[in-house]
Amino acid sequence: MPSWELFEAQPATYRDSVLPPSVTARVAVEAAARFGWDRYIGSAGKFVGMSSFGASAPASALAKHFGITADHIVAEAKAALGK
Repeated sequence: MPSWELFEAQPATYRDSVLPPSVTARVAVEAAARFGWDRYIGSAGKFVGMSSFGASAPASALAKHFGITADHIVAEAKAALGK
């Protein structure tokens, strides 16, 4: 979702077609804080990103430190699907 503001400006029918209320297996991936993603992923959704204050290091080291890796994203997606 490139822009929360543009998404929220769309009619509810469009938003529900993109994020159907019946689909609860959702994963948000954000290189920054979780703030704001809960409204889109719901209580059963998974979040991959920073869960604490930022840090300073090379980007690849930070991604690994915060679990923003392909392996972790796949694991969270499987968990959201109950697999």
